[in-house]
Amino acid sequence: MALVEIETFPDAIVAEMARARLAVEGIEAVLFDGGMASIGLGVLLPARLMVPEADEALALRVLAGDDA
Repeated sequence: MALVEIETFPDAIVAEMARARLAVEGIEAVLFDGGMASIGLGVLLPARLMVPEADEALALRVLAGDDA
């Protein structure tokens, strides 16, 4: 199953809320990188919201607030 990035979030809590919104609609999503410090730089990486490639269009509509 190939995953695609559909959005990035500077705030891990907001990213988790988006992931939960997709879950309500039956779309499995995972978060990558949120809150991880970049080695040696101390910079926080944004959280990347990833979904299966087959669910990309629906996930984008859900997050945009369009009817699914």
